Amino acid sequence: MEARAIQRGVRQSARKMRLVIDLIRGQAVPEADAILRFSKKRAARQIHKVLKSAVANAQQAAQRDNAAFDADSLRVTYAVVNEGQTLKRFTAAAMGRGTPILKRSSHVEIRVAGVAAPAARPAPAAPKAEAKEKKEQKPRAKAKQRAPAKKKKTTKKASK
Repeated sequence: MEARAIQRGVRQSARKMRLVIDLIRGQAVPEADAILRFSKKRAARQIHKVLKSAVANAQQAAQRDNAAFDADSLRVTYAVVNEGQTLKRFTAAAMGRGTPILKRSSHVEIRVAGVAAPAARPAPAAPKAEAKEKKEQKPRAKAKQRAPAKKKKTTKKASK
């Protein structure tokens, strides 16, 4: 089960929001929720809203498909913050000039997916035979060692 949520036009720079989103990428949803709830960053509140929305979307998709749903088994598989539209404003500066103010915004996207039970991996075939084959091969020739670099002769200039 996979679900996503996107929030566009969040009035905070993407650079600041990426600091928080990097903390939750790849985490289990309960752990990501705890990280965001106790973070002191302002961006954590917006990202927390998006995470809750993604979990709710997953729950709705599970209901639609008549499937079992467990929010604790979800994991944040994809979490990015992209730059949004920048509002350009000006403020007064010295000598009648105006200096630009860039009011940045960002878009947050989070995807959550259920953790599938890992399939049993087949055991590698005859690892001991491969090790014997490696030993039987010729050892590599050692790289040639370089002679030490020659020192440059320095000439002394005659002083007057």
